[in-house]
Amino acid sequence: MSLHTNRLINEKSPYLLQHAHNPVDWYPWGEEAFLWARAENRPIFLSIGYSTCHWCHVMAHESFENEKVAKIINNHFVPVKVDREERPDLDRVYMTFVQATTGSGGWPMTVWLTPDLKPFAGGTYYPPEDRWGRPGLFSVLLKISEVWEQNRMDIVASADEIIRQLQQSAGYGTEAGSTVNTSMLETCYEQIKSSYEPQYGGFGGAPKFPRPVTLNFLLRHYARTGVEDALTMSLFTLRKMADGGMHDHLGGGFHRYSVDASWHVPHFEKMLYDQAQLACSYLDAWQITRDRFFADVARDILDYVLRDMTGKEGQFYAAEDADSPLPDNSGGHAEGAFYVWEYREIIDALGKRNAEVFNYYYGVEPGGNVRSDPQGEFQNKNILIVRHTVEETAAKFGMATDAIDGVLTKARSGLYALRKKRPRPHLDDKAIAAWNGLMISAFARAFQVLNDPRYLAAARKAASFIENRMVHKDTGRLLRRYRAGEAAIGAFADDYASLVQGLLDLYEASFETRWLTRAVSLQKIQDELFRDRTGGGYFNSDNGDPSVLLRMKEDYDGAEPSVNSVSALNLLRLSEITGDNNYRTGANELFASMSTRLQSVPSAVPQMLVAVNFLLGKPRQIIIAGTPGNADTRELLKEVHSHFLPNAILLFADGGSGQETLASYNDFLKTIHTIDGKATAYVCRDYRCDLPTGTVEELRMVLETK
Repeated sequence: MSLHTNRLINEKSPYLLQHAHNPVDWYPWGEEAFLWARAENRPIFLSIGYSTCHWCHVMAHESFENEKVAKIINNHFVPVKVDREERPDLDRVYMTFVQATTGSGGWPMTVWLTPDLKPFAGGTYYPPEDRWGRPGLFSVLLKISEVWEQNRMDIVASADEIIRQLQQSAGYGTEAGSTVNTSMLETCYEQIKSSYEPQYGGFGGAPKFPRPVTLNFLLRHYARTGVEDALTMSLFTLRKMADGGMHDHLGGGFHRYSVDASWHVPHFEKMLYDQAQLACSYLDAWQITRDRFFADVARDILDYVLRDMTGKEGQFYAAEDADSPLPDNSGGHAEGAFYVWEYREIIDALGKRNAEVFNYYYGVEPGGNVRSDPQGEFQNKNILIVRHTVEETAAKFGMATDAIDGVLTKARSGLYALRKKRPRPHLDDKAIAAWNGLMISAFARAFQVLNDPRYLAAARKAASFIENRMVHKDTGRLLRRYRAGEAAIGAFADDYASLVQGLLDLYEASFETRWLTRAVSLQKIQDELFRDRTGGGYFNSDNGDPSVLLRMKEDYDGAEPSVNSVSALNLLRLSEITGDNNYRTGANELFASMSTRLQSVPSAVPQMLVAVNFLLGKPRQIIIAGTPGNADTRELLKEVHSHFLPNAILLFADGGSGQETLASYNDFLKTIHTIDGKATAYVCRDYRCDLPTGTVEELRMVLETK
């Protein structure tokens, strides 16, 4: 039992609670810590991370559980812990500083602040003592404490100047702006293509990140231009990722990234935002190719989320840890311990003959199959990776491919059951509004594409959860985080944008207009709180928290799409649905505010180029008039869902209350009706429609016409 308990014990964040029994006298971010720092004239020792972060755990065990290190921190600094997933606004400010001053960033992030919260020194992971070419935390703490005592005024002046420079680059300025054009799309394609790695797929070398936003752009570029390379690069990358070790072949879902170039050795944490975006990428690939491989991978991801990352009330959890307790009950932890296998384990579990088939297919070796293991973490361990095709495996063992499929299916099931007996990785069971919005999108689209009612039910339940649990009862504003019965922290712009996207997708899947109505109201609140009415686009945070030194305006699509990229497409879709050109004006102002990036480095914002593609592609309005649930209605919808139509919106005229709601936004929709009592499809541009059709064949011909 720990001898220590600090103020973090009263928090809900799993990350903060992981540090509640450190000897470091942690404060949560807040006025209590700031008052103490000002009263004592001490610098703040700020540590930012998240609960499923491997190196955060390492630094915690090495330093924050170390009495010697804790004593230095407690005696000379005011220590403050922040969960970056709860407070992305703070994380972005101080990460910008760390990247600007050190040339790199990551978590854990360690920053020293003046009592008025201005950064003056920082980095990421620090070992307790000097090693691996890194300065040790103990010596760094002593040095900073000494410099603070001797040169405090110089440090404060330097911090003031740093903030001034950061403010200049934080997105406050108004760019002259230029109108969007197809050359931006072409430049983005060429930049992405130049970074493509043809041997294993993906873009760039090791470490390799999936970055689904790049695939989103490429697949839409292919749909617009027919350029085969855009499709080939995407499909090959998706296949290699799914065959690789970063894909959990037994339990489903994807790990965060691969540390090597071949997608083999993953960083083992599983993030909700990755599952959501990758599911959509595989769904897109299935729609384009009709290759069952891609549909199966999408189901694999979605079923994993339903099983392991969904709460009883329908909310989606944030993440599963990279580290796992060791199966030997020693109390130790290791990265990937839950997922890796020794050769003998598989032989014992499957029997010699079946194990031979399984091991050949998945590259399992007696001495382990991890070639690059600089820290000796995976000695004698195997990370499953598809090394041979089913056909190659069948030829090797003289069996039919159906028989091989049967052996592999049974083997995966058996090993999965055996793995379930191991101690699981830590589950971060908080619900983040933005990530739930992304996952609602994935499940809504999966219902359309795969026609599985479980997926629509999951999307509805999560959306209802957010409405019932994550909205401030007095203000009606969204809250970012829910955990253990508490919703807290005013939502940020990405929470609004991702949820608006999710609700628009949920409307198009369910045709329940309440989701559309809610999306419209959330967009209005987002505009009120975050819109830059001078420069265009959206700040990440509102201006209501004086402890946030900078309002950042994000313009990079990374592991998560930026709020401005998601918002641009939301605004354009809302304009098409409602006929309100104010939304389109907002999107154009956003594009103008990002024009330098769009013209010079468009590959940094591929998701924003998805919105540009939508705008320049003269989007179509597809309206189905019919009776909900009737066979003729279902057949027309099935045909629409079988096509990859990124530059279209889908509406449903039910002849009743749903159509009345749509018509309250757009008078044109009053005129839509069935013909001869049969379900009828209208395909329009700018609400000028082709002749309505009631047959699947005619609808197919219209949809296949660009």
